[in-house]
Amino acid sequence: MEEVSRVRNFSIVAHIDHGKSTLADRLIQMCGGLSEREMSNQVLDSMDIEKERGITIKAQTVRLIYKHVDGETYFLNLIDTPGHVDFAYEVSRSLKACEGSLLVVDASQGVEAQTLANVYQALDNDHEIIPVLNKVDLPAAEPAQVRDQIEDVIGIDASDAVEISAKSGLNVDQVLKAIVERLPAPKTAGADKPLKALLVDSWYDAYLGVVVLFRVFDGVIKKGDRVRFMSNGSTYPVDRVGVLTPKGLMVDSLGPGEIGFMTASIKEVADTRVGDTITHEKNPCEVPLEGYKPAQPVVFCGLFPVDSSEFESLRSALGKLRLNDASFDYEMETSAALGFGFRCGFLGLLHLEIIRERLEREFDLDLITTAPSVIYRLTMTDGSEEELHNPADMPEVVKIDSISEPWISATILVPDDYLGAVLKLCEDRRGVQTNLTYAGSRAMVVYDLPLNEVVFDFYDKLKSATRGYASFDYQMKGYQEGDLVRMSILVNAEPVDALATIVHRERAEDRGRVLCEKLKDLIPQHLFQIPIQAALGGRIIARETIRAMRKDVTAKCYGGDASRKRKLLDKQKAGKKKMRQFGRVEIPQEAFIAALRSDD
Repeated sequence: MEEVSRVRNFSIVAHIDHGKSTLADRLIQMCGGLSEREMSNQVLDSMDIEKERGITIKAQTVRLIYKHVDGETYFLNLIDTPGHVDFAYEVSRSLKACEGSLLVVDASQGVEAQTLANVYQALDNDHEIIPVLNKVDLPAAEPAQVRDQIEDVIGIDASDAVEISAKSGLNVDQVLKAIVERLPAPKTAGADKPLKALLVDSWYDAYLGVVVLFRVFDGVIKKGDRVRFMSNGSTYPVDRVGVLTPKGLMVDSLGPGEIGFMTASIKEVADTRVGDTITHEKNPCEVPLEGYKPAQPVVFCGLFPVDSSEFESLRSALGKLRLNDASFDYEMETSAALGFGFRCGFLGLLHLEIIRERLEREFDLDLITTAPSVIYRLTMTDGSEEELHNPADMPEVVKIDSISEPWISATILVPDDYLGAVLKLCEDRRGVQTNLTYAGSRAMVVYDLPLNEVVFDFYDKLKSATRGYASFDYQMKGYQEGDLVRMSILVNAEPVDALATIVHRERAEDRGRVLCEKLKDLIPQHLFQIPIQAALGGRIIARETIRAMRKDVTAKCYGGDASRKRKLLDKQKAGKKKMRQFGRVEIPQEAFIAALRSDD
């Protein structure tokens, strides 16, 4: 247990790719947390995907021991937070466990959208903020301009910002010095008070069960204590207590202000919810720490195995992923077109992409993903409310009074030259502009947008419209009633449930037409004519026809009466009619995937 005055808890906040994880690597290296042999790039990013994409998915923690120039030894607890909006909840409770933040800004890029979002969260948690300008050794770096930008856009003093290069290690020792001198020590009621600790993270270890990462606010936790998780009331005996340096290092006890981990023979990650309060069973604290809220899935989609025999493998793979990622939900569903699969809930599109990629990589599965959709709220005519996850399950229209959809508030930072293209894109997606301000040559525009217009490919479109210069961040805003209808796709007069979507009435015809045209090119010709229709209820709004494959049945006829040929042609005609009646249209898997991507 260390003296509270020598403990510093801090996190690193920044936009994606501004150098959070690289700075963390240098700090670990300087404080001797790992030997040269054990060091690697992005040491805190343990997953292959994290290393490849250069993003942080799970918030990681490390304890650094730093000997200051005044001769004192300080214990610095660093929490490396994800920068991406989908993991904003991870960021929020990581910040709750700290007293200060390093605000890392790329000196060649300047302030981006997520820099703003995360720094505002840090300011809401009363953090002391140290601005750090990274990548100052690049030829395109403009530290003086970026300082002004931080002051203009965020409104914090950047005159004493530390200029560093995390990659080469330039001035990184100044960062450590600034942490000790400028960040406050943890506030606590004392070690003799009842235990009050915030659950920051949890993950599954094959040997130890669930490992819980926590920050102690009051009291002491040691091996052999019985602890209670206040959100669900479950109690466990503490098997071991330790700190991450980034290797696990066992200690006897952890006191106020410290961050460490414990194992307690917990089987399910779902029992240890992020943001929960941990206390002693015998002498519990009165009130839990505020800020606990379960992570809410926002985007839903269906995952189906390409080969239906892999269903069991998919089930066990999802179970294993769930052990490590409690924010991910799934339930079984069946589809007439795709067979058995699962309906999964995600925090956002990146989260969806990562889970799908991990399933394909780590478990070697071939998957079909249906179109991402959001949760709609239906108000029925009898006054009851229902949630709709899958458009195929929508009740009859006569029973529905109104449909509400989730909206978001999106902040987009973009250079002046591309502002027009961004405004047009947001207007096309039914956006409502709420704010437009300028910071130097960059515009910051705030739009209210319906989430179902964003989940498809809004981000890709935004990037291509601005040549990759725009940055995008959003917050959930709540539900608003909208004029929404279910559009179903009929192939040969049979509805295909996997292609049913909920769209705004004004956009239904365009969307239906695009989808029918797309399917026409994707479904191969059969021996009979196939109509493809988009319908709103019983009203057909778009139609395309796939022509029948022609077989020349009269090829073997030579000479003789014309009635012989006629007879063969009539027989063919009757056969095609019968075929059309009973024939099944095989829709190839790639047709589904390509059709679901159509949102042009």
